[in-house]
Amino acid sequence: MRRFAALYEELDTTNSTRAKVEAMARYFSSAPAADAAWAVYVLMGRRVKRSVGQSLLHAWLVEEAALPLWLVQETYGSVGDLAETIALLIAPKTAGRSEESLTEWFEARILPLRDLTPPEKRACVVAWWHRLSYRECFLVNKLLTGALRVGVSRSLVTRALAQALHLERGEVERSLIGEWQPSESFWQALSRNEAASLASHPYPFFLASPLAGPPEELGAREAWLAEWKWDGIRGQVVRRAAACTIWSRGEEVVTERFPEIVAAAAALPDGTVLDGEVVAWRDNRVLPFAHLQQRIGRLKLSPKILKEVPAGFIAYDLLERDSIDLRGIALADRRAALVALLAGSSTVLSLSPEIVAASWQDLAELRATARTLGVEGLMLKRWDSIYGVGRQRGAWWKWKIDPFVFDGVLLYAAPGNGRRSNLYTDYTFGVWDGKALVPVAKAYSGLDNQEIAELDRWIRAHTLEKFGIVRSVEPVHVFELAYEGIAKSKRHKSGIALRFPRMVRWRRDKPAGEADRLEDLQRVLETVVAGSEAAPSG
Repeated sequence: MRRFAALYEELDTTNSTRAKVEAMARYFSSAPAADAAWAVYVLMGRRVKRSVGQSLLHAWLVEEAALPLWLVQETYGSVGDLAETIALLIAPKTAGRSEESLTEWFEARILPLRDLTPPEKRACVVAWWHRLSYRECFLVNKLLTGALRVGVSRSLVTRALAQALHLERGEVERSLIGEWQPSESFWQALSRNEAASLASHPYPFFLASPLAGPPEELGAREAWLAEWKWDGIRGQVVRRAAACTIWSRGEEVVTERFPEIVAAAAALPDGTVLDGEVVAWRDNRVLPFAHLQQRIGRLKLSPKILKEVPAGFIAYDLLERDSIDLRGIALADRRAALVALLAGSSTVLSLSPEIVAASWQDLAELRATARTLGVEGLMLKRWDSIYGVGRQRGAWWKWKIDPFVFDGVLLYAAPGNGRRSNLYTDYTFGVWDGKALVPVAKAYSGLDNQEIAELDRWIRAHTLEKFGIVRSVEPVHVFELAYEGIAKSKRHKSGIALRFPRMVRWRRDKPAGEADRLEDLQRVLETVVAGSEAAPSG
């Protein structure tokens, strides 16, 4: 744990990408194999099943702090992070460092807590609090709750691993896809580049970057393939060893949720991997994403839901054919092979059509119709591009339509995570429903650091009520928020759910009474529902 705590300190005290990668690479090169595997697991945001809930940790903190309840609550509210609050109030000022390894902490202490009674759990955890240093106490509590964030992305972790193990980053990425358990044997397999040998394994996804400028800056129109940006779940269909596996971009195996795609993929030759989009599909038409969510949220698919929300797969790339990796050849050649492969295939497994437009202006005019067609815009891909790993600017671009926007009133605020755990950065916004404000969206991105600090000070001075770490505030500040989609929702009081809401600007010029109304959003919903009837077929 001492070595991992030192790594955490290095990562938490620098904004330099290079410094973070080098710190992780040094750790991976020198740590024992099992510890290195556990560190990768944690740094990539994976979580073990929680052994102790936050409510129990909070109750034990109140009992152990020997402070008035109001003072503990005020400290928690000010700090905004339970693990840090415990470390500040409980950890001894002078304490020896933990001699146990990261592996021992997980396998001999944290994981066995599951089998203990609540009093036994309390005795173990409280004993740790009183003997660990501040940093290690903080880390152990974070590991207990599965909420450790340290400002490193998956791509930075894989870069550091590739550097430490002298492997290609793409192979490291592939090895870490799917479910795996941290152990010495896993680390050894990773080091020997053997961890990606499973027949069901997909390839690391290649991601597009948002197109910010005019498309004319990309050069000649004929150098680019244009497709619709489908509103579904990015996925890969892997057909190997006479079996089919469907992977989402989130590295989840979703095979059992889409049996009709599995059945259609049975006609593919063995040794085939397709990249594309899982969509809700009926009458040769793509349905809004809200329909697909009905399939995603169910553990068991009933005959009714299979009938009401059938699914399809729109393929736009061929990554493997006849067990040969095609990612290194040009998109034009991969596309030609994909067209030949899917010729005459079922409508469940279809080809993403090329959008034909002679000029960028013609393409822009087609893009302007995207919302009425129920798609998110266009994808632009260089015909000569290979299939890379992660987000690499220059080869693939997403030219999305402008988002929906509305003006909402700030109603609630909660602390953020990581470095923002002592600031109120998670906000809830509402719109008018008659004379009352009803919550419609939560957002935490879109403000700069100066605005966050200013709003944090205002929130603390204008709190109406406290609900744990959440504060309700005077409803006076209006913000413009953008969102990508809207759907009906029985789970929300407003009756609607917004997709990917985020703040665009602080409307200091607008009083709360001039914020949008619920009926404004309902009209947008009606337009979206009507537009879905005209959605293009794959």
